[in-house]
Amino acid sequence: MDQTASALDAGDGVSAERMRIRQEALWQARFESLLEGLAQDERDRAAAELQSLLDAHRSSGTVVGDGGLAVGGDLNVSADNHSVAAGVVNGGVHLSPPPPPVSFQG
Repeated sequence: MDQTASALDAGDGVSAERMRIRQEALWQARFESLLEGLAQDERDRAAAELQSLLDAHRSSGTVVGDGGLAVGGDLNVSADNHSVAAGVVNGGVHLSPPPPPVSFQG
């Protein structure tokens, strides 16, 4: 897991996505190999434990990381009274009144 974390941390942009897909495939193969080598009762118990881990991870709620937002459920972002609302803001926000309407002469 430490090697996987290091590999994922080392990537950026497209290479990070490729690395995530590669690591996902490697871990899937490891789990399949492990489960195939177990007796049926052990396999059932291991599968239940893995499902429990997945369920706990899915229900962990919102996680804020460096420059991103990952949500494990519903996320509602709203603004009112001339304010700004966002899940992630990269850079500054400047609010100013809108320009006056253009009058047409006819």
